[in-house]
Amino acid sequence: MPTSISRPFPVVVLGAGNIGRTIATMLHDTGDYRVTLVDRDARRLGGVTDAIADAIPDGLAVRTADPTDPATCAALLAGAGAVLNALPFHAAIGVATVAARLGVHYFDLTEDVAATHAIGALAEGARAVLMPQCGLAPGFIGVVGHDLARRFLDGGELLDLRMRVGALPRYPDNALKYNLTWSTEGLINEYCNPCEAIVDGRRVELPALEGLESFAVDGIEYEAFNTSGGLGTLPETLAGRARHVDYKSIRYPGHCAQMKLLLNDLRLREQRDWLREIFERAIPVTEQDVVIVFASATGYRGGGGGGGSAKGPLTQASFSARIGGMDTPHGHVNAIQLTTAAAICTALDLVVAGELPQSGFVRQEAMPLDRFLANRFGQHYAHHPLRETIA
Repeated sequence: MPTSISRPFPVVVLGAGNIGRTIATMLHDTGDYRVTLVDRDARRLGGVTDAIADAIPDGLAVRTADPTDPATCAALLAGAGAVLNALPFHAAIGVATVAARLGVHYFDLTEDVAATHAIGALAEGARAVLMPQCGLAPGFIGVVGHDLARRFLDGGELLDLRMRVGALPRYPDNALKYNLTWSTEGLINEYCNPCEAIVDGRRVELPALEGLESFAVDGIEYEAFNTSGGLGTLPETLAGRARHVDYKSIRYPGHCAQMKLLLNDLRLREQRDWLREIFERAIPVTEQDVVIVFASATGYRGGGGGGGSAKGPLTQASFSARIGGMDTPHGHVNAIQLTTAAAICTALDLVVAGELPQSGFVRQEAMPLDRFLANRFGQHYAHHPLRETIA
């Protein structure tokens, strides 16, 4: 239990989709948080199917309301210590604005770069924390990437930092070799928006779906390509300190070509609502998924060179993990739900415990990797791995 919690800490979780319900349940089950789960769709809050009803444990408060309305949002957050926003990315700025005005700690899962910049602009003079991008990617991958990078930044030289993440079906059987495991809107956003990177020491924007590469892990073939938002604030943090920094999403071979056909050749990037409807009608949801995380940093560590040089030998440090889902008393939680919910709950826990700044804009890389993995929520990354290595 975080040392600074002397009573159940009041939090509001906005959005009762799969990930929002998982966040609310994780926090509620600790006994350290008094959780209210909010959604404008009453069907998401129980009573429609046994699965949904069972996913909301006894004692977890639920409210049917539209949190995208500023007045309603302000009423929902009155008296809360923190709000965890699991709504679609386009709701981020509005909710963060209300939270900043009320002095309520704000956390979200957005991959949207523009929304993150706008939230950062709210931080000047803020009385509480504004911490967007608290999921898997952006989120945990930024914690990993910064941990690897800092090994080379103290008297050494960071050359390349490469981060790769995929939430994949374990048994793909369609032409896209993909199943829906999280927000369709967020997925489309990543495939359509420009991608931040550092190339030759300069911050740049790269087109999504480019930079295709192939590799194998444990004998399984994958591909990876540019997608938007995964780096979070690392391009700003590492600007002028690294030669090359990039992020790519991992998929099974052939997926990128299929998406280029849909988005570019058929121009569905101009009709995102249509594309969302097509995806949600045609691509099955699966609970049998796996999250793959891989990051590597290459450079020279300080203090080890001979002949008058302060640099050591050219070195690579890496982190990799394959994480599966888990069964809970409230039902099965798939890998993307588990990793995303665990990440934002860890960020909240560390703020409430006083281990992170207590006001202003807080970046993911402010969380040390060892503290993240030692946290009771962050430990899910270690307790349910199919494989994990740190070198």
